[in-house]
Amino acid sequence: MTYREPADRERKQQTSNRLLERFRNEFTFKLAQDDATRKRVFRLRYDVYCAELGYEHPENPSHHQEHDAHDAHAIQCLVEHRKSGLAAGCVRLVLPKSREEGGGQTLPLQEYGGNSLNHETLHPSRFCQRSICEISRLAISPLFRKRSTREEIASIVLTNHAFTEAERETFPLIVIGLFLATYALLGLSKRPHAFAMMDPRLPRLLKMSGFYFTKVGETIEFHGKRSAFYIDQRQVEKDMHAELMPLYQHIKATLAPQIEGALPNVAAESTY
Repeated sequence: MTYREPADRERKQQTSNRLLERFRNEFTFKLAQDDATRKRVFRLRYDVYCAELGYEHPENPSHHQEHDAHDAHAIQCLVEHRKSGLAAGCVRLVLPKSREEGGGQTLPLQEYGGNSLNHETLHPSRFCQRSICEISRLAISPLFRKRSTREEIASIVLTNHAFTEAERETFPLIVIGLFLATYALLGLSKRPHAFAMMDPRLPRLLKMSGFYFTKVGETIEFHGKRSAFYIDQRQVEKDMHAELMPLYQHIKATLAPQIEGALPNVAAESTY
């Protein structure tokens, strides 16, 4: 080890901290408490899952909205770029429908991938149903994933904002911000046990940030190769990298006053 290595690490750490601080100042997190915000989420999902990827087919494509029956019992989170007002990303937490609602208290992945769930202990049916949820419909706007001209932005969202190179430096943090928001919502809604159907490569990338997902199902074909994963929000807070904690606490504090108005008509109390 040379004398320069500690200094290099310190400079990299300082650069990382400054970038996280800039992300905190340039983006804000909103829960869908009204129809207007929900429509913004559904439009972003349409742009990504329908127009870009072709994964979903809305009943009325002319409305440019992507939603399904699970949205009636889900918490929707939107990430907004402060300066432009654009929707940058979104994610939802689907809560199990109660038996009274005809859902049998199951998660969506139990319906379309139930046979693939093969973990001996980490199966949704083994938890109190009021303590589980499913992470899904995570999406990042194409405008925040690739270079966009002023004309391209204007044609999609009717705005005249063009991103600077400095602004673009924070865009790769949007996915981290979405997962931090997800973990915050798991704690705020008292549902620490979360499942998700993901491309197996994503959990490996998230592990680099201290987010350790456990594979709980066989890989199946569902819009590409997908596997079911599980994560415990309480363990996330213990394992999270120290440099992410200030941003996490900021997001949690931002979402806390909004959670009551964003919860669907499903009891928030849970037994761990």
